[in-house]
Amino acid sequence: MARAKRGTTIKVDTLARVEGEGAMRVRIRGGRVAEVQLRIYEPPRFFEAFLRGRRFTEAPDITARICGICPVAYQMSAVHAMEDACGVQVTGPLRNLRRLLYCGEWIESHALHIYLLHAPDFLGYESAVHMAKDHRDLVQRGLQLKKAGNDLVTLLGGREIHPINVRVGGFYRVPSPAELRPVAERLRWARDAALETVRWTAGLDFPDFARDYHFVALRHPDEYPFNEGRLVSSGGLDIAVREYEAYFAEEQVPHSHALHSTLAGRAYFVGPMARYSLNFDRLSPLAQQAAREAGLGPVCRAPFQSIVVRAVETLYACDEALRLIATYEMPDRPAVEVVPRAATGYGCTEAPRGILYHRYDLDGGGLVAGARIVPPTAQNQKVIEEDLREFVERFLDLPEERLAWQCEQAVRNYDPCISCATHFLRLHVERE
Repeated sequence: MARAKRGTTIKVDTLARVEGEGAMRVRIRGGRVAEVQLRIYEPPRFFEAFLRGRRFTEAPDITARICGICPVAYQMSAVHAMEDACGVQVTGPLRNLRRLLYCGEWIESHALHIYLLHAPDFLGYESAVHMAKDHRDLVQRGLQLKKAGNDLVTLLGGREIHPINVRVGGFYRVPSPAELRPVAERLRWARDAALETVRWTAGLDFPDFARDYHFVALRHPDEYPFNEGRLVSSGGLDIAVREYEAYFAEEQVPHSHALHSTLAGRAYFVGPMARYSLNFDRLSPLAQQAAREAGLGPVCRAPFQSIVVRAVETLYACDEALRLIATYEMPDRPAVEVVPRAATGYGCTEAPRGILYHRYDLDGGGLVAGARIVPPTAQNQKVIEEDLREFVERFLDLPEERLAWQCEQAVRNYDPCISCATHFLRLHVERE
């Protein structure tokens, strides 16, 4: 089989098992990587423009349509930013319900990626459908685990895709303790399944590849981060969310419709590995123990092991959801009053794939005068390209087909959410 050494171009015109439309190109010249491009060719959708002139109360429902996999993240970043602009802070049971809703999204999103999008890479299958022929029980466990998360989102959000029950100030309706009890029963099974997922993923075969990443995540004084905290990094950054734009920059690159983000001029890494490495001490005791037994330390720099980190976060989300349900007391009202004012509000929450930043400028009547949204996948574009460059140079002796497969896998390590579609792969290898 041909090996990728000199004068080779590896092209993946359509990346498979990612959410959206993108391509990959790696050109090798003289035994070195000459060019790496992660091409995001899906057309821009202009949500920031759609928001201008709309009522501040509409932002959570509009932004939820950006992604069918992580709509809760968009809603939460939007409501936090609007409440920041209006000088309101939601506390008590309503805050806990938001955290519980986020648990549901993490469970369903992580289960989808681990079992249906990423596991086929490690087990040598083209897709989860092909994998199910030989590993039916494995795929069924993943689907049931995802359903447990979806059930939680449905109860709190009104439906599992693009929830409609979230509002600025809280919810339109809150559940009773009796409504949460059957969900808790399913979550107890899900917690056991998540623990088994950690053990199973720990036994997969990982390429010997690690890098010294610049991790960025939220950090909360007491909790593993979902909705609140300061932005911190492994390089010493420690800022309030409203300071984001003073430190982070976006730039357009010719080969992508997604902007590239930098921190102090360099690539940075957001998502489960960043959260885990910056917040290991905030995980529940059960999740910490499972991580150690899986062979993870308090910091993980091996991107192919991100599947294990996602499993640990899934376990944590199940554990945290059960804690929140056990201590739940129904609030007196489903939402606090929020009166608009002319101001700028900032919000940043931890989507399954990393920090999701929102900024809104409001006029005195509560209309959106300006908006800025920075999703996690856009922030990881640059570091994904750096991974590809270093990975290819280390593994040039692999057969071309195997190298192309593992380059795709390197992209899928990040669970990139380009939008909400999965496409067929067409691969071309050209020699100069």
